[in-house]
Amino acid sequence: MFERFVLFTALAVLWEVSVVALHVKPYLVPRLSLVLETLWTHHLNLLLQGLVTAREIVLGYLAAAFGGVLLSLAIYTWPLAYRTLYPMLVLFQGLPKIALAPLMVIWMGYGISSKVLMAFLFAFFPVVISTLGGLAGTPENLMEHFRAIRAGQWTTFWRLQIPAALPSIMDGCKTAMPLAVIGAIVGEFVGSERGLGYLILEATAQARTDLLFAALVAVSILAGLLYWVVEMIANRVWWRAL
Repeated sequence: MFERFVLFTALAVLWEVSVVALHVKPYLVPRLSLVLETLWTHHLNLLLQGLVTAREIVLGYLAAAFGGVLLSLAIYTWPLAYRTLYPMLVLFQGLPKIALAPLMVIWMGYGISSKVLMAFLFAFFPVVISTLGGLAGTPENLMEHFRAIRAGQWTTFWRLQIPAALPSIMDGCKTAMPLAVIGAIVGEFVGSERGLGYLILEATAQARTDLLFAALVAVSILAGLLYWVVEMIANRVWWRAL
């Protein structure tokens, strides 16, 4: 904890001193003190816009987490799904999600639905891949033990493979959270009337670099808080002992 405080303090001092010493124009990079002042003076607006973005992120993330796990279970246990759905999923992942954002706005409008879907699309694939990897990576010695006691296929799956895969599932969920944040912000960039992404665009249009940096700080804080929540849940998964 102390090391983090020292690191952040050093970076903050370096930012402030560098901007002043190099005579950087405020519209290019504002002083950190100015950004902090803007954070305080606009804290209510940042909070309200952050709550909008947080709602989009959480809804999209939860849909991606649950949907990704369920699809992975289907792909792993159903050979037809592996032969059909998995190749389609890989091909779809190759599409640039940013290019899909305008289409989401056309289909769903400027409301919350398009942003939730963008967060879902960004976060979905890591959950699927991590879950499949966890299921396939069940320790062979444990599999042999279950075969030795003549456990059925479904018993082995639910009593061994699912618990053994939980650490990988949670790692995939942790990876997906920052991606869900990016997805929601991208959706707000393309078309929105509220949210931190909208505030970033508004600050850019007004050449308010201080407000732009303040909004970016707010996005970082929001992403960090949401990731911390997921990490706390992951640390309490007792199956990690496997």
